[in-house]
Amino acid sequence: MWLEQLRRRLAKPKTSVQLCLLGVSAGLIAAFFIILFRLTILFFQSLFLETPDNFTTLPTLERVLMPLIAALLIATFAAFTGFKHYRLGIPFVIHRIKRHYGQMPLYNTVNQFVGGALALISGFSVGREGPSVHMGATGASILADKLHLPHNAMRTLSGCGVAAGIAASFNTPLAAVIFVMEVVLREYKVHIFVPIMLAALTGALATQFVFGEGSELALISITALSGWHYPYLILCGMALGAIAYSFNQNLMLIIKTFKPLSMFPRLLIAGCIASIIAYAVPQAMGSGMSAITIAVESPENAQLLTTILIAKLLATLFAIGLGIPGGLIGPVIGLGVLTGTLMAFFAQFISPGADIAGTYGVLGMAGLLAATLHAPLAALTTVMELTSSPEIIVPAMLVITTAYVTALQVFGNRSIFLQQLDFQGLPYHVSPATEALQKVGIMDDMDEDFKLLYSDDKEQIKNTLDAMDSQTPLIVFDEENGYRLAEYDLTLMSGETININYISLQGISSQSTLADAFDILKDKRSGALYVYNLLDNQQIMGLLRWDQINNILTIRNSLL
Repeated sequence: MWLEQLRRRLAKPKTSVQLCLLGVSAGLIAAFFIILFRLTILFFQSLFLETPDNFTTLPTLERVLMPLIAALLIATFAAFTGFKHYRLGIPFVIHRIKRHYGQMPLYNTVNQFVGGALALISGFSVGREGPSVHMGATGASILADKLHLPHNAMRTLSGCGVAAGIAASFNTPLAAVIFVMEVVLREYKVHIFVPIMLAALTGALATQFVFGEGSELALISITALSGWHYPYLILCGMALGAIAYSFNQNLMLIIKTFKPLSMFPRLLIAGCIASIIAYAVPQAMGSGMSAITIAVESPENAQLLTTILIAKLLATLFAIGLGIPGGLIGPVIGLGVLTGTLMAFFAQFISPGADIAGTYGVLGMAGLLAATLHAPLAALTTVMELTSSPEIIVPAMLVITTAYVTALQVFGNRSIFLQQLDFQGLPYHVSPATEALQKVGIMDDMDEDFKLLYSDDKEQIKNTLDAMDSQTPLIVFDEENGYRLAEYDLTLMSGETININYISLQGISSQSTLADAFDILKDKRSGALYVYNLLDNQQIMGLLRWDQINNILTIRNSLL
């Protein structure tokens, strides 16, 4: 009984204690999977690495063979599990949330866990946030599915799982919330914002408990920049916007070029390229966080930083472009820090003797992240959280806005996630009407005051209608016609004869949203649906008419 009350409560598009508690639960589940994922990587890396993600100490032969063996294992596992379509990570999660309320296929997530772990253990230039987001969304989806929650609540909980995944990956709960709103859901609603915020907090606290509170950017020292730097920062932002556009274009070019190849040869080619880069520039291996350490330790070595930047750029493009499971954000952060540190060489002429390499490294990360992902606010909050430095805010805003506008208006750049979705043919566009109706469960607006009659006898139906209130709908059922809505057809009155009009009813699950009902009735712009219990399709719970949906769209839309 309490579960039924919970489902009815969650069908409403409002913040509630129940939804907040479920958001926390989704955050805990996501954190469990992500902690397990990170511990798996750390355990296996500890067997052959002195420092996690630092592959420079490995013997050359081991360093070269590891990506090849990992690519072979990833392809073999995917083939063994029958996983043929390599749709993973943040783009796939966006598609599932937009078009399937965040329901995630389990086999897909298992491949993401195993493949992502193998890729990161062996030094591929991919991020851990892609698998983390995928697993977080899956954990929330499983929770909602097991409790048979309305799909509008499942959609919110999937956003909670994504937020927990981002927060657990980078220890940035606020940036995780903004990322979900700005990139994944692409909307700001209070009743969604609060549980997602709690989930991000839960994910961050759980991972802090296991791995500590430190972050890679904590190594970077931030120095306040004078106003004389601002004109140069505008030029830096413009350059970062151009680099982001070039990165996105080349990544999509690699994806399109190698599309005719099946998954197995693509992954082996990725392993070969990673092995060549590992042989020549071992500092370019890893998720991208190791590049931050190098930039901090050797900010004056422009030749080394440039070499690592080029090698890491190639390693990231070919790893992601050829289908190695992993995230994009981690490597972009590393590339941004390297680029910003190199830009600091010219800034030394503005402030001679000042240690500004770290500041420019963070600003490079912020600008590249904002322009590549089309997430300026998420990039700004990431910088604020990772540095805990108020001095960085104004320069970061200047670089981020310049980079974003340059990439968007000058080059026509689009979010790399949306470009990947378009190429894969995964829809993510939702009409404003559908998006509004997706937030309301069908149980919130169905008419529960109805009469159900199991008979096709016209006289009995007529007598029932006579005995009922005119405002109460009558649903009749017989084996031949199924469920129908019976009502007097007052337009066909002839003398004392009153005809009965029947409207065929199609069933819809109590787990559905008004968007699902809208899709069924939108062609006729009339009619009605009966709502059946998800756990017992013989139990009719209510009736929903087209007029009620139309009322939502025309009158109550602003409330959604």
